[in-house]
Amino acid sequence: MVLHSQAAQRMAQPDKRRRILDAAVQVFAQFGFYNSKVSQVAKEAGVADGTIYLYFKNKDDILIQVFVDSIDEILRRQEDALADIVDPIERLSTFARVHFDSVAESRALAEVITVELRQSSKFMRNTDLKPFGRYLAMIAHIVEEGQAHGAFSSRLNPRLAARAFFGAIDELALEWAMGRRQSSLSDACEQTVDLFLSGLVTRPHAN
Repeated sequence: MVLHSQAAQRMAQPDKRRRILDAAVQVFAQFGFYNSKVSQVAKEAGVADGTIYLYFKNKDDILIQVFVDSIDEILRRQEDALADIVDPIERLSTFARVHFDSVAESRALAEVITVELRQSSKFMRNTDLKPFGRYLAMIAHIVEEGQAHGAFSSRLNPRLAARAFFGAIDELALEWAMGRRQSSLSDACEQTVDLFLSGLVTRPHAN
């Protein structure tokens, strides 16, 4: 009986962690990260306040884990979507589309990872977020592939291009999350890629 109980608790742990993170998204989106309390997250998740600290160090840690889990999930989607695409221009377009499609699934989550995340001084000082590093590296690799195929200018620094591209799509996602963008994210995706490619291609890009 004891072994069965311990096994059940271990199986429930990932689910409880997920519930806490999902609850945090709702609380942070509604009240803002700065004004939110851990007790509010616990209440939304249906757990005791102390349970939160079995999984997370503090409120900042919860927010960072929301971001890390989100980027991990989008990374998996990017890898699946890009697996059979060879053309670097199409790969870059697909990357942007997958990013925007993922953001569009939840305005609350989009608001948390684009707006509220910037309210965490711990996140802003954290330079060792490996999933985010992998995300930028994926963009940089697409640029490098484009350079190798002669589609993208060899003068560009792939890492700089990756940050510039992510900055563009992240800013548009932020505008959408805050309700400032009236046009669809799919339109924004197409325009962002077209604008970015005009500075990448070695010759005028024909549709």
